[in-house]
Amino acid sequence: MPDLQPWQWALGAVCALFVGVAKTGMPGFGFSAIPLMELAVGKAGPSIAWLLPILCVADLFAIAYYRRQVYARRLFELAPWVLLGGGAGVLALRLGKDLLRPMIGAIVLVMLVVHLVRRMHPDRPVPTDWQHGARYGVVAGFATLVANAAGPVMSLYLLSKRLTKEELLAGGAWFFFLVNLAKLPIYGGMGLIDRRSLLFDLCMLPAVAVGAVLGRGVMRRLPQSVFERLMLVLAAVSALFLFIRR
Repeated sequence: MPDLQPWQWALGAVCALFVGVAKTGMPGFGFSAIPLMELAVGKAGPSIAWLLPILCVADLFAIAYYRRQVYARRLFELAPWVLLGGGAGVLALRLGKDLLRPMIGAIVLVMLVVHLVRRMHPDRPVPTDWQHGARYGVVAGFATLVANAAGPVMSLYLLSKRLTKEELLAGGAWFFFLVNLAKLPIYGGMGLIDRRSLLFDLCMLPAVAVGAVLGRGVMRRLPQSVFERLMLVLAAVSALFLFIRR
């Protein structure tokens, strides 16, 4: 088992709880997951690799809850653009995260402003052109590769499609499950995921399950309009957080 202090185990459980809530009830709520995991595992290992299996399990809860929402299947249209953005992210990694994270934060804030301007014209048709999906897909792929920050990007994309709460959560769950699943063999091949990290993740599963149940309960009680406003606020907070996170 990982040699962690009791407070570190407790902090890891809080992180897993937040991830569960974010996946089934409030996308963007998990923006604090990475810094919490960094504090929880300390020098025991790379926090994002220890967090990745937890994210995958939480995605599965969301997929199971919202499995009847068919819009999620259309997200496969974003796949080539996400891969393109991820490839650009690999090339950009040499620039360093201290430069890339604020860059992504600025891009997300610009996207947020554009989205708010569009909302001022409710009679405007829902964007269906391939350029719209390409822009969001490239930025999402780039953001998830260099800073694990695709959450606010995808939230804005799904909101732009004027989806219901359930469709939005289902779409996000499928998108991030496939992205996170693709990362597992990469991190495993690099030795970032090992027996200690997997044992830690196994211990965090009850907290993920509790968070998933809580998140679904919160989602059911939130009106659609309030849900969308909260998502916009959390997207903005996530973007601003990229400016201060190191």
